[in-house]
Amino acid sequence: MNLNNETALVTGAASGMGAATAEALAARGARVAILDLNEAAAKAAAGKLGGVGIGCDVSNADSAAAALDEAVEALGAPRVVVSCAGIALASRIVGREGPHDLAAYQQVINVNLIGTFNILRLAAARMMDQETVSKSGSRGVIINTASVAAYEGQVGQAAYSSSKGGVVALTLPAARELAQFGIRVMTIAPGLIRTPMLGGLPEEVQESLGSQVPFPKRLGQPEEFASLVEHIVDNEMLNGDVIRLDGAIRMQPR
Repeated sequence: MNLNNETALVTGAASGMGAATAEALAARGARVAILDLNEAAAKAAAGKLGGVGIGCDVSNADSAAAALDEAVEALGAPRVVVSCAGIALASRIVGREGPHDLAAYQQVINVNLIGTFNILRLAAARMMDQETVSKSGSRGVIINTASVAAYEGQVGQAAYSSSKGGVVALTLPAARELAQFGIRVMTIAPGLIRTPMLGGLPEEVQESLGSQVPFPKRLGQPEEFASLVEHIVDNEMLNGDVIRLDGAIRMQPR
């Protein structure tokens, strides 16, 4: 897909995989809207790319709708949407302090799953008004972010795995429904990626984690996630599926 002067919208794009994705899309000529809960960081990141930075709580209907309206008003309806916003929580279902805090579980579901659906529904409503850009009638693509934890959740990842499993399950029905409008839906399930969370760990810990990956024996880079996003954008036959980006790792129970 030719992204020159097209609008791309990326959530969670002030850092990590979202930031790398925004940079890659901007390098291809896209007008990028960076959405992030940290509005100041979103504006700073967008300023470097000549884009628009918008504060947004993806789990909140009004906040997300206002952010989409602002992005469309500034740059036009999106042709590419990538949802990277998410949070992680480690807590046992029954731990030393008792049962898993229900509000914490709900928060992870709200951000990771409901937030992903929230952006998908709002973006699709705007994307379907776009002109087609291919003989097949393509209008755009929405790419969501899951995790290998959707398949091999570890002890303490009940909330996180539930939320990412929901994103995986959302992919096919969304793609089937939006196909009539020429909108594709794909999901990427990353493994161990050097995001700010992992990047803040001591180097020896990062090396230990990376050694668990069959090949290459290292943490993945945000730029590799962005590269896969670019391929999905370009390859029209990729639709309704989940691609693992994990170096063949299969997570152990602990």
